[in-house]
Amino acid sequence: MDYLPCVEIEPASPATAAVIWLHGLGADGHDFEGIVPELKLSQDAGIRFIFPHAPSIPVTINNGLVMPAWYDIMDINIDRKVDEEQLLKSAAAVQALIDREIERGIDSARIVVAGFSQGGAVGYQAALSYPKALAGLLAMSTYFATQASIQVNPSNQQLPVEIYHGTMDPVVPEQLGREAVTQLCDMGLTANYSTYPMEHSVCLEQIRDISAWLQKRLL
Repeated sequence: MDYLPCVEIEPASPATAAVIWLHGLGADGHDFEGIVPELKLSQDAGIRFIFPHAPSIPVTINNGLVMPAWYDIMDINIDRKVDEEQLLKSAAAVQALIDREIERGIDSARIVVAGFSQGGAVGYQAALSYPKALAGLLAMSTYFATQASIQVNPSNQQLPVEIYHGTMDPVVPEQLGREAVTQLCDMGLTANYSTYPMEHSVCLEQIRDISAWLQKRLL
């Protein structure tokens, strides 16, 4: 099977857990590679980090420029008109990476899906519809693009969801992060929501919170 190309960071000890971390529009798998040492996780944590590269496609809101993207965005407004077919294809490709980790000996309950911006939208779809219970979903500076169509798998009805957003985000307004919490609650899920005084980015305080959450979920 053809898998998404990925940057992989192996732990010092044999891997017993995995984090599949999806980048945002126009970036690639190297974008968050440098965050791993900043998390200051134990050398014996046994967590493999996987940073997939999105395919390069034309993006309508960027005048059709070809760039790494998980799906096309046709209209830059609060409703985020997106190519859902492409998003679902990307989510399926991420689920294939989850399957591969299970084949490598990682229990699904020790696999976290994380995503920033576009990657977070794909993360919602990939994690919540996955047919085996996962360890958690980390959604950063993103929105729940498929909330109207997603079929949440019963295995992940209790999935721990952690949502982080910048209060000054000019790209994905914070309102969309809050709306995701409401949408999840309407589906019977729960989410922890935190904000930071930042724009469309990641800050030191957030990295500390990500570290604490990962330790809680995987250590």
